[in-house]
Amino acid sequence: MNRKQLLTLLVLVAVIGGAGLLVNKRRQGDWQQSSSGGGQKLAGSLDVNAVTTVSIKSSAGELNLVKSGDAWVVKERGDYAANFGTIADLIRKFADVKAVQTEQIGASQHARLELQAPGDGEGKGTLVELKGKDGKALKSVVLGKKQTKKSEGGPFGGGEFPVGRWVRDTASKDTVIVTSEQFADAEPKPENWLEKDFLKVEHVKSIAVSYATNAASGWKVTRETEGAEWKLAAAKAGENVDTNKLSALGSPLSSPSFSDVVADPQADKLGLDKPATLVLETFDGFTYTAKAGTASGDNYPFTIAVAANFPKARTPAKDEKPEDKDKLDKEFTESQKKLAEKLAAETKFAKWTYLVSKYTLDSVLKPRADLLAEKKEEPKPDAPKAQPKPEAK
Repeated sequence: MNRKQLLTLLVLVAVIGGAGLLVNKRRQGDWQQSSSGGGQKLAGSLDVNAVTTVSIKSSAGELNLVKSGDAWVVKERGDYAANFGTIADLIRKFADVKAVQTEQIGASQHARLELQAPGDGEGKGTLVELKGKDGKALKSVVLGKKQTKKSEGGPFGGGEFPVGRWVRDTASKDTVIVTSEQFADAEPKPENWLEKDFLKVEHVKSIAVSYATNAASGWKVTRETEGAEWKLAAAKAGENVDTNKLSALGSPLSSPSFSDVVADPQADKLGLDKPATLVLETFDGFTYTAKAGTASGDNYPFTIAVAANFPKARTPAKDEKPEDKDKLDKEFTESQKKLAEKLAAETKFAKWTYLVSKYTLDSVLKPRADLLAEKKEEPKPDAPKAQPKPEAK
């Protein structure tokens, strides 16, 4: 091979190689490894105190958490109070989290990594927007596919577990990062963002249950002191009360919880137009009137009204000593102040309709017959035995 042929061959190799690189680049689409590496902050210099709205949207739905005055509310639940701690935690994650990997990824690859915003083509990403007072986004990102790592075994066996997540800043055309934070709580599920503090009924004096559809099944029990046994009020002739069943009533609504708030309650559809009604009176002057609708799944639709009647003045004991008066008056005043604060805190719950677990109410929403001892059937007398006929002689 002469010099001219060798040069021609080298030129052909270079041309073929360049063409191959071009084809390979086109096959890869817009995917290119960035030279910037990790360490980049996801939200840059975000001012967390300027955030007044957190909007989360995915193919599953939409959620808007809005700051109203000094408090946060859940818009999709009729502006019910939101859990500030959960919201603050999410905002801090966006402010603090850094990239462990940075890529330049074009739009053609976004669907594959679930980085398209909801409603944009085949996107399955979760759009999270942190907005300021003017409603404009301070930071807008799409949370995409989670990165997973295989586990080869261990005490709980093998499998895959998440180690990071793809995230795209909507303000950047092609820059995509991977974070070690998975943002598992960034989902448009209103029930997960509600403030779950609830009322607490203490020192119950009487329990009364009535049914709109069956008045005969209603009942009331009372007790003289907080540690005394329950007694069935207005017991009818022939009713034999089962004391064990009365004891099982316990102290209703002593630590109730709810799973969700009904955004648009319609009494007839929830069974609250013909409810079971539970009235609890306490030794310290509170009256709680709860109504339960038709159970659905694991929950009852539930409403609660709270009223109170506190003594305006302390009644001194007959043998009270003068030197004890100031101390007892002070204790009474402090006690009344706490009761008034409790009333103010619990009265606000009357505005809403909740979904309360069946477990919370089933122990007390019983018909009257379930409080009575089971009637034992009287044994039937044995039938007289037939006498043998005398033999003919």
